[in-house]
Amino acid sequence: MKTKIKELRTAKKMTQQQLANLVHVSARTIISIEKEQYSPSLMLAYRIAEVFGVTVEELCCLKENKALEDQCYGRGSHQE
Repeated sequence: MKTKIKELRTAKKMTQQQLANLVHVSARTIISIEKEQYSPSLMLAYRIAEVFGVTVEELCCLKENKALEDQCYGRGSHQE
C-alpha cells in the first residue's frame, strides 16, 4: 500500500529509527512500510498520523489506493 510516510518523515528531517521509536516499532517496520512491502495496522497508521499531524486517510493515500484496487477488480467497488 502506498503511503506518504517517507515524504512526511524526510520533510521533518526525521530518521526511520526516530519515527520507529516514537511509534513503538522497529526501524525495519518503517523501512518495510516505506518500500510498500508491509501495510501498517490501523493502530500503527494512527500513531504515525499523529506524529505528523495528518489523518490516517491522508497518510495512507486511501482514495488513491482504493482507486488502484478498484481498477484491479474492474469497474469499481460494486460487483454484480
